[in-house]
Amino acid sequence: MDIATDDAEFRSMIDRLGAEIVEEEGSAEFRRLIATDNTESLAAVLTQPQRPLWAREIASFRLGLAGDPRAFEALVLLLNHRDPERCVSAAYALTRLGDPRTARAAAALATNELRVAYALLPVRLLTDLRAPESVPALVTVLERRLGTDDPHWRVGLACVEGLGTLGDPRARPTLEAALPHPRLGQAAAESLTRLRG
Repeated sequence: MDIATDDAEFRSMIDRLGAEIVEEEGSAEFRRLIATDNTESLAAVLTQPQRPLWAREIASFRLGLAGDPRAFEALVLLLNHRDPERCVSAAYALTRLGDPRTARAAAALATNELRVAYALLPVRLLTDLRAPESVPALVTVLERRLGTDDPHWRVGLACVEGLGTLGDPRARPTLEAALPHPRLGQAAAESLTRLRG
């Protein structure tokens, strides 16, 4: 498998993670994980105990870009991380991994109301995947965000935009319900014009 290291998102992730590495031993491991083309070595990082998060992130990202399904579970965990930059990298790698379980996992994360503060990237990933799970999950999440005092309106906005991108007429009632919302209304109107049928 080709494990790309010239990918722009990979370079961005490496720049970010480089700041987390402080001890000399970590620096050597950091360089090794960036340079190796050995998928077995990368996969071992995901199963060995007490490996730092940055090492797991590099290994899972590289395996994801290589299409190795062993990256799936680690990437899903990172997709739901409190650090948005880790979520961005995980979503990028999951899109390229092409694992059939990805849409179901993203839908579960997006619709978990206990983790709604971290749902933005799963919502965007569902839009990118255009999977059967995408529209029902985005509709569910958007319906919960329609209160004008909801603090997670950015998640709702991502749902509105995603439903417009997907263009599925099943979204019409929920998008129409979003029209009066002060922060979602304009985007909802634009998305409604993009629906098929």
